[in-house]
Amino acid sequence: FRRAHTLTVLFILTCALGYVTLLEETPQDTAYNTKRGIIASILVFLCFGVTQAKDGPFSRPHPAYWRFWLCVSVVYELFLIFILFQTVQDGRQFMKYIDPHLGVPLPERDYGGNCLIYDPGNESDPFHNIWDKLDGFVPAHFFGWYLKTLMIRDWWMCMIISVMFEFLEYSLEHQLPNFSECWWDHWIMDVILCNGLGIYCGMKTLSWLSLKTYKWQGLWNIPTYKGKMKRIVFQFTPYSWVKFEWKPASSLRRWLAVCGIIFVFLLAELNTFYLKFVLWMPPEHYLVLLRLVFFVNVGGVAMREIYDFMDDPKFHKKLGQQAWLVAAITATEFLIVVKYDPYTLTLSLPFYITQCWILGIILVLTWTAWRFFIRDITLRYKEIRRQKQEHRHEKDKCLSNGDGHSALLEEPNGNKPRERK
Repeated sequence: FRRAHTLTVLFILTCALGYVTLLEETPQDTAYNTKRGIIASILVFLCFGVTQAKDGPFSRPHPAYWRFWLCVSVVYELFLIFILFQTVQDGRQFMKYIDPHLGVPLPERDYGGNCLIYDPGNESDPFHNIWDKLDGFVPAHFFGWYLKTLMIRDWWMCMIISVMFEFLEYSLEHQLPNFSECWWDHWIMDVILCNGLGIYCGMKTLSWLSLKTYKWQGLWNIPTYKGKMKRIVFQFTPYSWVKFEWKPASSLRRWLAVCGIIFVFLLAELNTFYLKFVLWMPPEHYLVLLRLVFFVNVGGVAMREIYDFMDDPKFHKKLGQQAWLVAAITATEFLIVVKYDPYTLTLSLPFYITQCWILGIILVLTWTAWRFFIRDITLRYKEIRRQKQEHRHEKDKCLSNGDGHSALLEEPNGNKPRERK
Protein backbone atom coordinates (compact mmCIF):
# COMPACT_ATOMS: atom_id res chain seq x y z
CA PHE A 1 0.00 0.00 0.00
CA ARG A 2 2.81 2.38 0.88
CA ARG A 3 4.63 1.70 -2.41
CA ALA A 4 1.44 2.16 -4.42
CA HIS A 5 0.73 5.39 -2.55
CA THR A 6 4.24 6.62 -3.39
CA LEU A 7 3.89 5.82 -7.07
CA THR A 8 0.52 7.60 -7.14
CA VAL A 9 1.93 10.75 -5.56
CA LEU A 10 4.96 10.73 -7.86
CA PHE A 11 2.74 10.21 -10.89
CA ILE A 12 0.46 13.11 -9.92
CA LEU A 13 3.44 15.39 -9.20
CA THR A 14 5.14 14.48 -12.48
CA CYS A 15 1.94 15.07 -14.44
CA ALA A 16 1.44 18.43 -12.71
CA LEU A 17 4.98 19.54 -13.51
CA GLY A 18 4.65 18.37 -17.11
CA TYR A 19 1.29 20.11 -17.46
CA VAL A 20 2.80 23.38 -16.24
CA THR A 21 5.68 23.16 -18.69
CA LEU A 22 3.36 22.37 -21.60
CA LEU A 23 0.99 25.25 -20.88
CA GLU A 24 3.63 27.93 -20.89
CA GLU A 25 6.14 28.68 -23.55
CA THR A 26 9.61 27.60 -22.52
CA PRO A 27 11.74 30.69 -21.83
CA GLN A 28 14.99 31.10 -23.69
CA ASP A 29 16.88 31.99 -20.51
CA THR A 30 19.26 29.08 -19.87
CA ALA A 31 20.01 30.06 -16.25
CA TYR A 32 16.31 30.35 -15.44
CA ASN A 33 15.50 26.98 -17.03
CA THR A 34 18.39 25.31 -15.23
CA LYS A 35 17.29 26.71 -11.87
CA ARG A 36 13.70 25.64 -12.47
CA GLY A 37 14.75 22.13 -13.51
CA ILE A 38 16.92 21.68 -10.42
CA ILE A 39 14.10 22.81 -8.13
CA ALA A 40 11.64 20.41 -9.80
CA SER A 41 14.11 17.52 -9.47
CA ILE A 42 14.59 18.27 -5.78
CA LEU A 43 10.82 18.34 -5.22
CA VAL A 44 10.39 14.94 -6.86
CA PHE A 45 13.20 13.50 -4.74
CA LEU A 46 11.72 14.95 -1.54
CA CYS A 47 8.31 13.54 -2.41
CA PHE A 48 9.82 10.09 -2.93
CA GLY A 49 11.90 10.26 0.24
CA VAL A 50 9.08 11.47 2.49
CA THR A 51 7.05 8.37 1.67
CA GLN A 52 9.81 5.77 1.21
CA ALA A 53 12.71 6.71 3.48
CA LYS A 54 13.36 4.78 6.66
CA ASP A 55 11.65 6.06 9.80
CA GLY A 56 13.76 7.60 12.53
CA PRO A 57 13.38 7.50 16.32
CA PHE A 58 10.80 10.33 16.42
CA SER A 59 7.14 9.93 15.51
CA ARG A 60 5.69 13.33 16.45
CA PRO A 61 4.27 15.45 14.94
CA HIS A 62 4.45 12.84 12.16
CA PRO A 63 7.15 10.43 10.91
CA ALA A 64 6.91 12.04 7.45
CA TYR A 65 8.15 15.31 8.95
CA TRP A 66 11.42 13.70 10.04
CA ARG A 67 11.74 11.77 6.77
CA PHE A 68 11.48 15.13 5.01
CA TRP A 69 14.45 16.52 6.96
CA LEU A 70 16.41 13.34 6.26
CA CYS A 71 15.94 13.93 2.53
CA VAL A 72 16.82 17.60 2.96
CA SER A 73 20.07 16.40 4.58
CA VAL A 74 20.89 14.40 1.46
CA VAL A 75 20.13 17.39 -0.81
CA TYR A 76 22.24 19.73 1.35
CA GLU A 77 25.14 17.28 1.38
CA LEU A 78 25.01 17.00 -2.42
CA PHE A 79 24.98 20.80 -2.66
CA LEU A 80 28.06 20.98 -0.42
CA ILE A 81 29.85 18.38 -2.54
CA PHE A 82 29.09 20.43 -5.66
CA ILE A 83 30.46 23.61 -4.05
CA LEU A 84 33.52 21.70 -2.86
CA PHE A 85 34.49 20.73 -6.42
CA GLN A 86 34.27 24.28 -7.81
CA THR A 87 37.01 26.84 -7.94
CA VAL A 88 36.95 29.50 -5.27
CA GLN A 89 35.76 32.20 -7.65
CA ASP A 90 33.14 30.00 -9.33
CA GLY A 91 31.84 28.78 -5.98
CA ARG A 92 31.36 32.29 -4.67
CA GLN A 93 29.76 33.48 -7.88
CA PHE A 94 27.47 30.44 -7.93
CA MET A 95 25.79 31.84 -4.83
CA LYS A 96 24.42 34.60 -7.07
CA TYR A 97 22.05 32.03 -8.59
CA ILE A 98 20.51 31.64 -5.13
CA ASP A 99 20.55 35.34 -4.26
CA PRO A 100 21.77 38.03 -6.71
CA HIS A 101 23.03 40.11 -3.78
CA LEU A 102 25.61 37.46 -2.86
CA GLY A 103 29.02 36.95 -4.43
CA VAL A 104 30.29 40.30 -3.16
CA PRO A 105 32.97 40.56 -0.43
CA LEU A 106 31.47 41.97 2.75
CA PRO A 107 33.32 43.58 5.66
CA GLU A 108 33.14 41.72 8.95
CA ARG A 109 31.77 43.60 11.93
CA ASP A 110 34.19 44.02 14.81
CA TYR A 111 32.52 43.51 18.18
CA GLY A 112 35.62 44.52 20.10
CA GLY A 113 37.07 48.00 20.19
CA ASN A 114 35.90 50.16 23.06
CA CYS A 115 35.02 47.77 25.90
CA LEU A 116 33.99 50.31 28.53
CA ILE A 117 30.64 49.45 30.07
CA TYR A 118 30.22 53.07 31.13
CA ASP A 119 31.84 55.52 28.70
CA PRO A 120 32.13 58.95 30.38
CA GLY A 121 33.43 60.47 27.16
CA ASN A 122 30.00 60.05 25.54
CA GLU A 123 27.79 62.40 27.50
CA SER A 124 24.66 61.77 25.42
CA ASP A 125 24.68 57.99 25.97
CA PRO A 126 27.41 56.64 28.30
CA PHE A 127 26.07 53.06 27.91
CA HIS A 128 26.25 53.09 24.11
CA ASN A 129 28.64 50.11 24.08
CA ILE A 130 25.98 47.91 25.67
CA TRP A 131 23.22 49.08 23.33
CA ASP A 132 25.46 48.46 20.32
CA LYS A 133 25.87 44.81 21.33
CA LEU A 134 22.12 44.27 21.83
CA ASP A 135 21.29 43.32 18.25
CA GLY A 136 19.29 40.50 16.73
CA PHE A 137 21.92 37.94 17.65
CA VAL A 138 21.08 38.21 21.36
CA PRO A 139 17.67 36.46 21.07
CA ALA A 140 19.25 34.13 18.50
CA HIS A 141 21.80 33.06 21.12
CA PHE A 142 19.05 32.46 23.67
CA PHE A 143 16.73 30.43 21.40
CA GLY A 144 19.70 28.58 19.93
CA TRP A 145 20.87 27.33 23.30
CA TYR A 146 17.32 26.59 24.39
CA LEU A 147 16.93 24.25 21.42
CA LYS A 148 20.42 22.78 21.87
CA THR A 149 19.54 21.91 25.46
CA LEU A 150 16.44 20.08 24.21
CA MET A 151 18.72 18.12 21.89
CA ILE A 152 21.53 17.29 24.33
CA ARG A 153 19.34 16.97 27.48
CA ASP A 154 22.28 17.37 29.83
CA TRP A 155 23.22 20.48 31.78
CA TRP A 156 26.95 19.97 32.15
CA MET A 157 27.50 19.06 28.48
CA CYS A 158 25.69 22.24 27.40
CA MET A 159 27.75 24.39 29.76
CA ILE A 160 31.01 22.81 28.59
CA ILE A 161 30.15 23.45 24.93
CA SER A 162 29.10 27.03 25.74
CA VAL A 163 32.30 27.84 27.65
CA MET A 164 34.53 25.99 25.18
CA PHE A 165 33.18 28.00 22.28
CA GLU A 166 34.06 31.25 24.05
CA PHE A 167 37.61 29.95 24.46
CA LEU A 168 37.62 29.13 20.75
CA GLU A 169 36.57 32.70 19.98
CA TYR A 170 39.46 33.97 22.10
CA SER A 171 41.84 31.62 20.29
CA LEU A 172 40.68 32.39 16.72
CA GLU A 173 40.02 36.11 16.88
CA HIS A 174 43.24 36.67 14.90
CA GLN A 175 41.60 34.78 11.98
CA LEU A 176 38.03 36.14 12.01
CA PRO A 177 37.51 39.76 13.11
CA ASN A 178 33.99 39.17 14.47
CA PHE A 179 35.41 36.75 17.05
CA SER A 180 36.96 39.78 18.74
CA GLU A 181 34.57 40.73 21.53
CA CYS A 182 34.76 42.49 24.87
CA TRP A 183 35.28 40.39 27.99
CA TRP A 184 31.83 41.23 29.31
CA ASP A 185 30.34 40.37 25.92
CA HIS A 186 31.96 36.91 26.15
CA TRP A 187 31.17 35.98 29.72
CA ILE A 188 28.26 38.15 30.88
CA MET A 189 26.10 38.58 27.78
CA ASP A 190 26.91 35.27 26.05
CA VAL A 191 27.71 32.66 28.71
CA ILE A 192 25.61 33.93 31.63
CA LEU A 193 22.67 35.80 30.10
CA CYS A 194 22.00 34.38 26.63
CA ASN A 195 23.47 30.87 26.82
CA GLY A 196 22.90 30.35 30.53
CA LEU A 197 19.30 31.53 30.44
CA GLY A 198 18.61 29.42 27.37
CA ILE A 199 20.09 26.33 29.04
CA TYR A 200 18.09 27.00 32.21
CA CYS A 201 14.80 27.34 30.32
CA GLY A 202 15.66 24.25 28.30
CA MET A 203 16.30 22.19 31.44
CA LYS A 204 12.99 23.38 32.92
CA THR A 205 11.23 22.27 29.74
CA LEU A 206 12.96 18.90 29.90
CA SER A 207 11.87 18.53 33.53
CA TRP A 208 8.27 19.22 32.54
CA LEU A 209 8.43 16.75 29.66
CA SER A 210 9.86 14.04 31.92
CA LEU A 211 7.01 14.48 34.45
CA LYS A 212 4.27 14.61 31.82
CA THR A 213 1.95 11.58 31.51
CA TYR A 214 2.16 10.12 28.01
CA LYS A 215 -1.22 8.48 27.58
CA TRP A 216 -2.62 9.16 24.15
CA GLN A 217 -6.23 9.06 23.01
CA GLY A 218 -7.65 9.28 19.52
CA LEU A 219 -8.83 12.72 18.44
CA TRP A 220 -12.33 11.54 17.55
CA ASN A 221 -12.68 9.70 20.86
CA ILE A 222 -12.40 12.96 22.83
CA PRO A 223 -15.91 14.33 23.49
CA THR A 224 -15.22 18.04 24.13
CA TYR A 225 -13.85 20.66 21.74
CA LYS A 226 -11.42 21.85 24.40
CA GLY A 227 -10.06 18.35 24.72
CA LYS A 228 -9.71 18.08 20.94
CA MET A 229 -7.77 21.35 20.76
CA LYS A 230 -5.53 20.25 23.62
CA ARG A 231 -4.91 16.94 21.85
CA ILE A 232 -3.95 18.79 18.63
CA VAL A 233 -1.45 20.97 20.53
CA PHE A 234 0.06 17.94 22.30
CA GLN A 235 0.58 16.31 18.91
CA PHE A 236 3.71 18.48 18.69
CA THR A 237 5.12 17.04 21.94
CA PRO A 238 7.05 13.74 22.13
CA TYR A 239 5.14 10.47 21.90
CA SER A 240 7.14 9.16 24.87
CA TRP A 241 10.05 10.44 26.89
CA VAL A 242 13.61 9.16 27.16
CA LYS A 243 15.89 10.78 29.71
CA PHE A 244 19.47 11.07 28.48
CA GLU A 245 22.03 9.81 30.99
CA TRP A 246 25.33 10.14 29.20
CA LYS A 247 27.52 8.93 32.14
CA PRO A 248 30.81 9.91 30.46
CA ALA A 249 32.97 8.63 33.32
CA SER A 250 31.39 5.17 33.41
CA SER A 251 33.57 3.68 30.66
CA LEU A 252 36.26 4.66 28.19
CA ARG A 253 33.87 4.07 25.28
CA ARG A 254 31.28 6.50 26.61
CA TRP A 255 33.95 9.06 27.51
CA LEU A 256 35.37 9.02 23.97
CA ALA A 257 31.85 9.20 22.51
CA VAL A 258 30.94 12.25 24.62
CA CYS A 259 34.22 13.95 23.68
CA GLY A 260 33.42 13.24 20.02
CA ILE A 261 29.93 14.76 20.38
CA ILE A 262 31.37 17.91 21.95
CA PHE A 263 34.00 18.14 19.20
CA VAL A 264 31.41 17.84 16.39
CA PHE A 265 29.17 20.43 18.08
CA LEU A 266 32.03 22.91 18.32
CA LEU A 267 33.11 22.23 14.74
CA ALA A 268 29.56 22.80 13.46
CA GLU A 269 29.44 26.08 15.41
CA LEU A 270 32.74 27.23 13.90
CA ASN A 271 31.57 26.23 10.41
CA THR A 272 28.73 28.73 10.76
CA PHE A 273 31.18 31.63 11.00
CA TYR A 274 33.81 30.35 8.59
CA LEU A 275 31.32 29.42 5.85
CA LYS A 276 29.78 32.86 5.69
CA PHE A 277 33.31 34.29 5.72
CA VAL A 278 34.61 32.24 2.77
CA LEU A 279 31.33 32.32 0.76
CA TRP A 280 30.77 36.04 1.36
CA MET A 281 27.41 35.78 3.10
CA PRO A 282 26.36 38.50 5.57
CA PRO A 283 25.52 37.25 9.07
CA GLU A 284 21.89 38.33 8.81
CA HIS A 285 21.28 36.58 5.46
CA TYR A 286 18.36 34.16 5.35
CA LEU A 287 20.62 31.28 4.20
CA VAL A 288 22.49 31.46 7.52
CA LEU A 289 19.18 31.29 9.40
CA LEU A 290 17.95 28.40 7.23
CA ARG A 291 21.12 26.45 7.97
CA LEU A 292 20.57 26.89 11.71
CA VAL A 293 16.92 25.76 11.38
CA PHE A 294 18.15 22.77 9.40
CA PHE A 295 20.67 21.76 12.08
CA VAL A 296 18.06 22.13 14.83
CA ASN A 297 15.80 19.57 13.15
CA VAL A 298 18.43 17.07 12.04
CA GLY A 299 20.58 17.52 15.16
CA GLY A 300 17.80 16.40 17.51
CA VAL A 301 17.33 13.16 15.57
CA ALA A 302 21.08 12.58 15.36
CA MET A 303 21.53 13.04 19.13
CA ARG A 304 18.73 10.54 19.84
CA GLU A 305 20.28 8.00 17.46
CA ILE A 306 23.69 8.44 19.06
CA TYR A 307 22.28 8.00 22.55
CA ASP A 308 20.31 4.89 21.57
CA PHE A 309 23.42 3.39 20.00
CA MET A 310 25.49 4.10 23.13
CA ASP A 311 22.86 3.13 25.68
CA ASP A 312 21.64 -0.12 24.10
CA PRO A 313 24.13 -1.39 21.50
CA LYS A 314 22.55 -4.86 21.48
CA PHE A 315 19.23 -3.53 20.18
CA HIS A 316 20.68 -0.62 18.14
CA LYS A 317 23.54 -2.41 16.43
CA LYS A 318 24.28 0.38 13.95
CA LEU A 319 24.49 4.12 14.26
CA GLY A 320 21.45 5.87 12.79
CA GLN A 321 21.37 7.27 9.26
CA GLN A 322 20.73 10.86 10.36
CA ALA A 323 23.76 10.80 12.68
CA TRP A 324 26.00 9.69 9.81
CA LEU A 325 24.61 12.42 7.55
CA VAL A 326 25.16 15.14 10.17
CA ALA A 327 28.77 13.98 10.60
CA ALA A 328 29.30 13.96 6.83
CA ILE A 329 27.76 17.43 6.43
CA THR A 330 29.94 18.87 9.19
CA ALA A 331 33.08 17.35 7.66
CA THR A 332 32.17 18.58 4.15
CA GLU A 333 31.58 22.13 5.41
CA PHE A 334 34.99 22.08 7.04
CA LEU A 335 36.59 20.86 3.80
CA ILE A 336 34.97 23.75 1.92
CA VAL A 337 36.44 26.22 4.41
CA VAL A 338 39.88 24.62 4.09
CA LYS A 339 39.79 24.74 0.28
CA TYR A 340 38.33 28.23 -0.12
CA ASP A 341 40.55 30.04 2.36
CA PRO A 342 43.56 27.99 3.50
CA TYR A 343 45.51 31.16 4.29
CA THR A 344 43.13 32.19 7.07
CA LEU A 345 43.12 28.73 8.64
CA THR A 346 46.91 28.47 8.58
CA LEU A 347 47.48 31.71 10.45
CA SER A 348 49.55 30.60 13.43
CA LEU A 349 48.09 30.85 16.90
CA PRO A 350 49.67 33.29 19.34
CA PHE A 351 52.24 31.64 21.58
CA TYR A 352 50.26 32.04 24.81
CA ILE A 353 47.15 30.57 23.12
CA THR A 354 49.18 27.56 21.98
CA GLN A 355 50.51 27.07 25.50
CA CYS A 356 46.99 27.16 26.96
CA TRP A 357 45.66 24.58 24.49
CA ILE A 358 48.65 22.28 25.02
CA LEU A 359 48.15 22.51 28.78
CA GLY A 360 44.44 21.76 28.43
CA ILE A 361 45.04 18.75 26.17
CA ILE A 362 47.66 17.38 28.58
CA LEU A 363 45.24 17.73 31.51
CA VAL A 364 42.46 15.93 29.62
CA LEU A 365 44.79 13.10 28.55
CA THR A 366 46.18 12.80 32.07
CA TRP A 367 42.71 12.59 33.59
CA THR A 368 41.69 10.00 30.98
CA ALA A 369 44.73 7.83 31.72
CA TRP A 370 44.17 8.11 35.47
CA ARG A 371 40.43 7.47 35.36
CA PHE A 372 40.30 4.54 32.97
CA PHE A 373 43.73 2.92 33.38
CA ILE A 374 45.71 3.87 36.48
CA ARG A 375 42.68 4.11 38.78
CA ASP A 376 41.29 0.76 37.64
CA ILE A 377 44.65 -0.95 38.11
CA THR A 378 44.99 0.59 41.58
CA LEU A 379 41.47 -0.44 42.61
CA ARG A 380 42.02 -3.96 41.29
CA TYR A 381 45.28 -4.26 43.24
CA LYS A 382 43.61 -3.03 46.43
CA GLU A 383 40.73 -5.48 45.98
CA ILE A 384 43.09 -8.43 45.48
CA ARG A 385 45.10 -7.37 48.53
CA ARG A 386 41.94 -7.07 50.62
CA GLN A 387 40.76 -10.53 49.56
CA LYS A 388 44.12 -12.04 50.47
CA GLN A 389 44.04 -10.40 53.89
CA GLU A 390 40.51 -11.66 54.55
CA HIS A 391 41.49 -15.18 53.46
CA ARG A 392 44.56 -15.12 55.73
CA HIS A 393 42.44 -13.81 58.62
CA GLU A 394 39.85 -16.60 58.19
CA LYS A 395 42.61 -19.21 58.03
CA ASP A 396 44.19 -17.95 61.26
CA LYS A 397 40.78 -17.90 62.93
CA CYS A 398 40.11 -21.51 61.97
CA LEU A 399 43.47 -22.62 63.38
CA SER A 400 42.95 -20.75 66.64
CA ASN A 401 39.41 -22.17 67.19
CA GLY A 402 40.37 -25.86 67.11
CA ASP A 403 38.92 -26.63 70.64
CA GLY A 404 35.24 -27.56 70.39
CA HIS A 405 34.78 -26.47 66.81
CA SER A 406 34.40 -28.76 63.84
CA ALA A 407 36.95 -28.73 61.05
CA LEU A 408 37.19 -30.70 57.87
CA LEU A 409 40.20 -32.89 57.45
CA GLU A 410 41.10 -35.24 54.69
CA GLU A 411 41.63 -38.96 55.31
CA PRO A 412 45.01 -40.37 54.27
CA ASN A 413 43.51 -42.92 51.86
CA GLY A 414 41.20 -40.64 49.87
CA ASN A 415 39.54 -37.32 49.33
CA LYS A 416 36.50 -38.03 51.54
CA PRO A 417 36.36 -35.57 54.42
CA ARG A 418 35.60 -36.57 58.02
CA GLU A 419 34.83 -34.67 61.19
CA ARG A 420 37.41 -34.41 63.96
CA LYS A 421 35.86 -34.51 67.44
